[in-house]
Amino acid sequence: MLIVTGATGRLGSKIVNRLLERVPAERVGVSVRDVRKAAGLAARGVRVRAGDFTDPATLEHAFEGAERVLVISAAIRGDAATAANLAAVDAARAAGVRRILYTSHQAASPGSLFPPQKVHAATEEHLKRQDVPFTALRNGFYASTLDPYVETALETGTLAVPQDGPVSWTAHDDLAEAAALALTEDGAFDGITPPLTAPHTLDFADVAAIVTRITGRRVERVVVDDEEWVAASGLPRPVAEFMLTMFTASRKGEFDVTGPALETAIGRPATSVEEALRAALSSR
Repeated sequence: MLIVTGATGRLGSKIVNRLLERVPAERVGVSVRDVRKAAGLAARGVRVRAGDFTDPATLEHAFEGAERVLVISAAIRGDAATAANLAAVDAARAAGVRRILYTSHQAASPGSLFPPQKVHAATEEHLKRQDVPFTALRNGFYASTLDPYVETALETGTLAVPQDGPVSWTAHDDLAEAAALALTEDGAFDGITPPLTAPHTLDFADVAAIVTRITGRRVERVVVDDEEWVAASGLPRPVAEFMLTMFTASRKGEFDVTGPALETAIGRPATSVEEALRAALSSR
């Protein structure tokens, strides 16, 4: 059985859909925190079981009979995220799986200025220490991260954010397809993958130009001082300071990485940022 965790989330749900295009539903299981949200998957014949990384005892049942488990990184922050990911890896190993897969990031590094990359790096190191084959999918930065910034820009006419740098914005759909491939095909990916990214990096000035072209409404890129942006964000300060680290890390060039591995795996051009934004804006 192929198990996907976090299967009701944005990436997880897309991965399961792609997986069901490749294998019968009876070969697919999901581990979710709230089984009610996975009722649609259960109706399609997918095995649905409750599992919570922060309650490792639940994972024994969730991972029972697994051949491969895809651990989608915990959607929490800090040390708790690392502990949760490691607990899921340990539970997969204890279940006797033949391969553990994990959604990492192309910028995973213990020295990153963006805290989630430290979590990914620690999880990758833990995977290396297991006596089980593993795949760490080094995904590009999710293009959907742009959506709230673009929505605000369309309201105000300005894309007013801190100084940034080029980012490997990559579509969920493409990464889901690659993950389904990795789950089902021997030899698709082994160990830590090359960067799984769209072929180009863009900064927020590029994004402003794309939004202007798509909508016909002029959107101007405005650089805002870090502290001013944090204070004016309307968010709790710890949340705003966390979000700021994405910009400081991009300035350092942490996300200015691309590679052909994603397009090679899925056998077609990766979705461009313009295509992703068109789709997002058309659904508003």
